[in-house]
Amino acid sequence: MMQVKIFTKGDHKILHGDIVDALNSIEDNSVNLIFADPPYNIGKNFNGRKDRWVSRTSYMKWCKQWIGLAINKLKSNGSMYIMSATQFAPDFEFFLRSRIEMKSRIIWSYDSSGVQAKTNFGSLYEPILFCVKDKYKYTFNSKAILIKTKTGAERKLINYRTNPPRPYNKKKIPGNVWHFPRVRYRMEEYEEHPTQKPKVLLERIIKVSSRKNDLVLDLFSGTFTTSLVAKELNRKSIGIEIDEGFVKVGLRRLKIRQQYKKEKLLPVIKPYIRRNSKEKTVEKRTVAGSRIIYLKRKKAV
Repeated sequence: MMQVKIFTKGDHKILHGDIVDALNSIEDNSVNLIFADPPYNIGKNFNGRKDRWVSRTSYMKWCKQWIGLAINKLKSNGSMYIMSATQFAPDFEFFLRSRIEMKSRIIWSYDSSGVQAKTNFGSLYEPILFCVKDKYKYTFNSKAILIKTKTGAERKLINYRTNPPRPYNKKKIPGNVWHFPRVRYRMEEYEEHPTQKPKVLLERIIKVSSRKNDLVLDLFSGTFTTSLVAKELNRKSIGIEIDEGFVKVGLRRLKIRQQYKKEKLLPVIKPYIRRNSKEKTVEKRTVAGSRIIYLKRKKAV
């Protein structure tokens, strides 16, 4: 058993420890929304922790353990979103259907310029399973996530199936395929993590499935994007993370601490050169948190 360390400031809490131990420290029926982006069992390296189990069976045994505990933490009208690798999504769904109500299979779709598989079709999406504890009573703030329609409304078509006929709606609830770019190095929100999820993804989930002052729980916090978005949207948050390095990221991003073990917590410094032929200057850009600093110099002759 790993001792769970707790860091708290205001309505936001970080639990540094093993997922099972951390979940056992949380009160049952106390959480409004759970987001889980667990290790996918595909070999990623998380600061030396290899994302690889000895077998599919052992991996799913571990997943079933924390999923069962997490469900107990949900309030009666609570919701849960679980991400997984495409090859394990059926295993997750089969187990979830025996424990909780499945509402939707969401596809997070993105483009990738990286090297793809040479003997198969490269994966350009990740599944998200949306579940609720009570299929008749759960939070779904549809008006908070409306998007522009791209067909009938833009073309000013008339829907003749209605009586009387009227123009198509200009906005709609998103479907179950979400197109959001992955977090890239030059993006301001980038942190050093192999599977960081974009803020826009978490914004949609938190806006639709929670209300102000609700408690949002992230089971595998990583860069603590879920907790950060929850804070920005006036929700309470608990983030669980086993890796000390990523805990330090959370302490900084949530402004819980400025130092950790006498180490000053600083954002990722990202220098790179951008050429501007019109101005004939060289621009050096450094991103420090939300602040962008520009240092210009004349182009060398």
